Amino acid sequence: MTIKERRRAAEGRVRAAEDAVTRLKEGLSGVGITLPSLRIDPVSSAGSDSMTPLVDLGRCNLDTALRLSVVLEKQGLAGHDG
Repeated sequence: MTIKERRRAAEGRVRAAEDAVTRLKEGLSGVGITLPSLRIDPVSSAGSDSMTPLVDLGRCNLDTALRLSVVLEKQGLAGHDG
């Protein structure tokens, strides 16, 4: 794979990560949750060889964490016994 092809592939992965962040923000907003630090991790997406950009869910306050947990529980997605 040439450098140009690797760069193009990396750019595609970054675009996919950006789309995932956008979709996640919209989905969370739809249930009244905002993660202010939600973004693509800049270190994992740096350079032309970035294999898998990571989505940084960021930090949130306790109230936001609890609201997110309630939404997940309602959807049956919480990972605890209860």
